[in-house]
Amino acid sequence: MIEITEKTSTGIKPNVAGLLCYLVGWITGLIFLLIEKESKFVRFHAIQSISIYVVLFVVYLIFMFIPVIGLIIDILLGIVMFVLWILLMYKAYEGEKFKLPFIGDFAEKQANQTTK
Repeated sequence: MIEITEKTSTGIKPNVAGLLCYLVGWITGLIFLLIEKESKFVRFHAIQSISIYVVLFVVYLIFMFIPVIGLIIDILLGIVMFVLWILLMYKAYEGEKFKLPFIGDFAEKQANQTTK
């Protein structure tokens, strides 16, 4: 596990706060984005959580209206979402800033811009 030395404004250890950003998808991501003012690590995970779950939900909605093939894709997407959920929580708890393609870069850029 990587030791994160930066402090959080919530008083929660950064790795635990990072994990919690993913716990209930975009909802906990939004909560931590709103309450965390100091930790770029936590803000990164909050923004990445919001972004990935919004993108996956939109893709899910698009395929939901396609008969048969859409159902198969939605089932596969559900499995991918579950695996990503576990992976992202694990990586955050380990203190790793695990960046997803495209979304991770966006989240990092936003996290760096919005903190002091």
